[in-house]
Amino acid sequence: MSIPELLRQAARRHDDRPFLIFPGRTLGFAEVDERTDRLAGALAAQGVRPGDRVAVMFGNVPDWPLSWLAVLKAGAITVPVNAGYGPADLAHVLRDSGARLAMAAPEHAPAIRELGVPILEETAGKAPDVRINPWDLATFSYTSGTTGFPKACMLPHSYWTDTALLMADLVGFSDDDVVMVAQPFSYMDPQWMTLMCLVAGVPLVVLPRFSASGFWPAARRYGATVTYVLGTMPMLLFKQPPHEHDRDNRMRLVMCSGIPPKLHAALEERWGAPWRELYGSTETGPDLLVHPDDAGTVGTGAMGFAPPGKEVKILAENGEPGEIVVRGRPMMRGYWNHPDATAHAFRGGWYHTGDLGYQDEHGYIHHAGRLKDMVRRGGENISCAEVENVLAQHPAVQAAALVPIPDELWGELPKAFIQLHPGHAPDGTTAARVIDHARERLARFKIPAFVEFVDAFVYTPSQRIEKRHLLTPGRDQRASAIATEKERA
Repeated sequence: MSIPELLRQAARRHDDRPFLIFPGRTLGFAEVDERTDRLAGALAAQGVRPGDRVAVMFGNVPDWPLSWLAVLKAGAITVPVNAGYGPADLAHVLRDSGARLAMAAPEHAPAIRELGVPILEETAGKAPDVRINPWDLATFSYTSGTTGFPKACMLPHSYWTDTALLMADLVGFSDDDVVMVAQPFSYMDPQWMTLMCLVAGVPLVVLPRFSASGFWPAARRYGATVTYVLGTMPMLLFKQPPHEHDRDNRMRLVMCSGIPPKLHAALEERWGAPWRELYGSTETGPDLLVHPDDAGTVGTGAMGFAPPGKEVKILAENGEPGEIVVRGRPMMRGYWNHPDATAHAFRGGWYHTGDLGYQDEHGYIHHAGRLKDMVRRGGENISCAEVENVLAQHPAVQAAALVPIPDELWGELPKAFIQLHPGHAPDGTTAARVIDHARERLARFKIPAFVEFVDAFVYTPSQRIEKRHLLTPGRDQRASAIATEKERA
């Protein structure tokens, strides 16, 4: 079915039951259906037609999901825009998508108008009678773009409804469940979680933003039972000081992409809830899942098995790491305006993820780094993710990013950008302590040759560091860095 059909079905079944819970505002299932009908009418009255692209730019407020669902009811295609975008990123998304209209918060309207895109003026109208095929496009969802400008994944309605049904079946909801999300609504997670809650008939609590110190207090306050985190979020949560009420919560399942294996058991013990791995991408939706009852994967790094409708395999032999490739449903229809990139991604009939993985003796697939997120030091390949994980375990380190810098002798050398916790000096002594910590845990060739301290990182909506901001063209990457002398020989 289409997303509007899913919404109407849920509104009939659940009527006034709470659906979307924001701080100070709760919307019921039927109310969301009625309000998005009126907004869809306003879009049609301002000339939006099926197939048009409409940008949506709000923070985590009710206007975001209401606008998104209204665009879909009008038969148009939603273009989610990160509310934190600067002028260059905003211009890229609006121009690349060909958005003809935008629905946006007042603070974003001037920048959007300067780029020649009008803002929706009407607030209500008669809902248009539009027939929507499940294969029709629903969103242009832009990839995170950690190393370059993002591309738009063309995602049909069936991609979203397939994902919602699959995830609802995995979680196994009951009437007293409450789902909570802290990621920006412009990112994938709150969108598929909204639709999952439509399928299950349970409420979704939407926090204004992710806060490591406020996440678990919010879970207790709202009685959350299911959530999803990813990226740096697990480490940031674990680094918060232990609290006497850590286990005073209703959480029964934390889904997570990228659970640190060495912390897995400690994460479960601290908050008294199972953490289960979920692997996927904007392009492909969920690809590998660990069942909530599968405690045998704790601490192993196993990402589980492919769900029904998906095939996942490793392009390698003899148990060596190789690229993870995927086919089946859900799946994007391709990259907008990038036919060559689409053909390359789907070469051989499989979507090539760019992730490295291997399969263990039980059939589970494990992550082994990124093909592109690597440092090639002489004849050795260094996984940036592996080194970053070790650096982040040092008590002084809040977050870390590893990047390659050119070197005449070695080809590339690893450089670490490090954000410290308050109270730690960004000097050579601290750098030496962090490097000694890494040296005890990593092979010599993986140790960063340079360290640079930063006040803060720029993050993607998926809580991954945008490394393209670290490697400014023309900048001498050694000039402002601390050389780790033992590693330069």
